Amino acid sequence: MAGASDPPGISLREATERKLRRFSELRGKPVAAGEFWDIVAITAADEKQELAYKQQLSEKLKKKELPLGVQYHVFVDPAGAKIGNGGSTFCALRYLEKLYGDKWNSFTILLIHSGGYSQRLPNASALGKIFTALPFGNPIYQMLELKLAMYIDFPSHMNPGILVTCADDIELYSIGESEFIRFDKPGFTALAHPSSLTVGTTHGVFVLEPSNCLEYRDLEYRCCHRFLHKPSVESMCQCNAVCRSGNFSQQDLSGSDTASFKFESEYVYTDSLFYMDHKSAKKLLAFYEKIGTLNCEIDAYGDFLQALGPGATMEYTRNTSNVTKEESELVDMRQRIFHLLKGTPLNVVVLNNSKFYHIGTTEEYLCHFTSASSLKSELGLQSIAFSISPAIPECFGTTSCIIQSILDSRCAVSPGSVVEYSRLGPDVSVGENCIISGSSIITTAVLPAYSFVCSLSLKMNGHLKYSTMAFGVQDNLKRNVKTLSDIKSLQFFGVCFLSCLDIWNLKVTEELFSGNKTCLSLWNARIFPVCTSLNDSVTTSIKMLNAVQSKSAFSLHDYKLLSIEEMLAYKDVQDMITYREKIFLEITLNRKL
Repeated sequence: MAGASDPPGISLREATERKLRRFSELRGKPVAAGEFWDIVAITAADEKQELAYKQQLSEKLKKKELPLGVQYHVFVDPAGAKIGNGGSTFCALRYLEKLYGDKWNSFTILLIHSGGYSQRLPNASALGKIFTALPFGNPIYQMLELKLAMYIDFPSHMNPGILVTCADDIELYSIGESEFIRFDKPGFTALAHPSSLTVGTTHGVFVLEPSNCLEYRDLEYRCCHRFLHKPSVESMCQCNAVCRSGNFSQQDLSGSDTASFKFESEYVYTDSLFYMDHKSAKKLLAFYEKIGTLNCEIDAYGDFLQALGPGATMEYTRNTSNVTKEESELVDMRQRIFHLLKGTPLNVVVLNNSKFYHIGTTEEYLCHFTSASSLKSELGLQSIAFSISPAIPECFGTTSCIIQSILDSRCAVSPGSVVEYSRLGPDVSVGENCIISGSSIITTAVLPAYSFVCSLSLKMNGHLKYSTMAFGVQDNLKRNVKTLSDIKSLQFFGVCFLSCLDIWNLKVTEELFSGNKTCLSLWNARIFPVCTSLNDSVTTSIKMLNAVQSKSAFSLHDYKLLSIEEMLAYKDVQDMITYREKIFLEITLNRKL
């Protein structure tokens, strides 16, 4: 165990290693009462995603990758309007009541929000953010296992209630050897991480009550006066959220979302996960049962936590600047939640030696997996993780990252690129900063730098097919326009989308887009060919990319084309799991030789 004088990076790494070891000891074994969570629940956006999550959980339990004797659930949002992670929390409470009646009032419950479609990291779109692979472990860890490992100490020091977290973030922390984080106070309890003011503008920020303790400690229990959601720097200063101290000047927490600075004179405490006791959960459930149907997006952080603490005001309920879609009933619903929760305490667990990382975008994914980021050393991420691969060159601290893949010794993968669950043949050359997922490339292929290639198995009319989404890692799949005449403002691989359509011999018609015809984007553009083999699918999509790069014609006119939106509707989860398992078995066999 790291001592008090050890640099923060070392103590974080050792604390993380201890949690991983402890979780590893529980994998595939029945857990004792109070040793682990009673229930682990994952939220899903729709029934298709629910089924995909259940299939993957079933596989993990079958392969003994998770602790046994725990109730694992997937809770799906109701069909209709998007309801946000706050709405998903309401739904989860209703499911718990329906499944367990009064029994859940004695349970410790982990609720993981994973209901989005990961449009900013599309290699997680098909199988879910919570099942994103990480470059370490045998078998390979995914975000689910990492969450369970990092929270391994929580259940045994927690009163019955629910810990709420998101699928695409990582919290690392180090505290004293004899200390534990306790979730035993009434109301809500949240973790807080020291951060720069700039980071505070994109997170939740705690305005803490004054503390009498002058001594710096890794772990502090504080009361929160009020909670600010994505505040401006000016607002943080006005509300007394800004802390001023020289205590932290020796700590370099570079690389994380929350502490990407050397602690200087000014900093704030930002949020990550939070806990609510059973009484608070029941209060939310009773409210949800009373309103019946939710028709607007509620944020579990912005709309629950901002109502808490003695300094909470209703001012935030009318601020819709951080809302993607403003529904007529949103302000009214926020105000009702405010009145419901007003007066409920918000306790804060201050973790002064901690990091919060977000891995929800292609940029974050590539940075943390391939550069010399602090996360890489703290979590022990590997450049070659459970793979058959030639040695990897390093260039200015950047390497490629290979996760559960089989690469021919003669293929070349440039630094800064990630390859997961794929096979690459001898004549494959991958440029820098690429992401290749679930693919098989056995013919000669050159992937331009900054390429994103991800293959999906599809079940169409009872037949197995394949389609590969391909674009630039920096492309914005969420950007949308309302009319066909505006699609010239969309960009594919840095090129005007209209020019790309010309290169591919595709006409601009309403049929070019699936779904909502007044929300046109790369996400619902029908440009990806359907093929009968995985190899043909990948090769064809790479030709699409190369055609755009070289500005040379490559006609897609004779192909059946799908959008990413449609691919997800047709996805064959079992075939994708089977493909990954074949790679796993081949690597395992190779290691025994």
